[in-house]
Amino acid sequence: MRKIFLLLTLMIVFNAEKLYADRGSIPFNPNAKIFEPTQRAMIVWNGQEEILLLSTDLKASEPTKVLEVIPLPSEPVVKKGDVEVFKKAAALVNRKLRERDILASGKGLTREEKRPPAGEVTFHKKIGAHDISVTHVLNSDGFIQWVEKYLKDAGVENPMIPEAMKTVISEYLKEEFSWFVFDVVELDEEPKTNEAIQYRFKTDFLFYPVKITRTEEGYTSIDLLVLTPRLLSNFPGIPINEVRLRHEPVSVSSQELRTLNEEMDELLGHREDMKLRIWQIQGELSSFKKDLIAK
Repeated sequence: MRKIFLLLTLMIVFNAEKLYADRGSIPFNPNAKIFEPTQRAMIVWNGQEEILLLSTDLKASEPTKVLEVIPLPSEPVVKKGDVEVFKKAAALVNRKLRERDILASGKGLTREEKRPPAGEVTFHKKIGAHDISVTHVLNSDGFIQWVEKYLKDAGVENPMIPEAMKTVISEYLKEEFSWFVFDVVELDEEPKTNEAIQYRFKTDFLFYPVKITRTEEGYTSIDLLVLTPRLLSNFPGIPINEVRLRHEPVSVSSQELRTLNEEMDELLGHREDMKLRIWQIQGELSSFKKDLIAK
């Protein structure tokens, strides 16, 4: 049987002209342009708490440090994640789809009708150091002052915060998002893979930040591995018709999830028959007025 690969949040042919969404970026060098040609993300949500595992490939048009901004609905616990989880999750979904494909073939259905998406996960050079701060912002002026002071302390003579960034932060604050993660990475022209970072936070809705990247330009294609106890149908943020289901959801047992990540299994209460699937969101970054929210 032909080997099946799973597209996990990346374009197989590297295209530096495409930017990928999840956070806003403020380069220390205002002349540098930041590109995220690849993003890997896995979301696990139990109805009250979420684990967001995130790793991105980054590059810049010229060497610079970058302050990345991630809004969250509550104070997160932040720690180093494991990039192997993405590979293991891909292998698990591939096996499930392959088994389903075999069963469908036995029932007379054609392989074409059940073919999963094709692709493979690729990694670039690792970035070994993160400088992460979790900040509780009370107002937009406070955010701007904090960032400007941070950049000045880091040696930036004339810090420039894009007006679009100021606007979208104000929107988050009005929506009562007051927790932000700041992550500093050092980039150059060569694409590098960020070590995976895990964010765990309380939330009564599944959340993934998208509109923060209105500060950038370009087209995006976001693929998310999503694991929940049940399927979700209420999308008060990005409309459900703009969230594409890449394949039929597969069922995952507690034992199978433990082989991926024991903390994720604990978060979901060691349940059986959990639902794992890939969602895809595409469009111009400037068009995203809302985040991915699901219940």
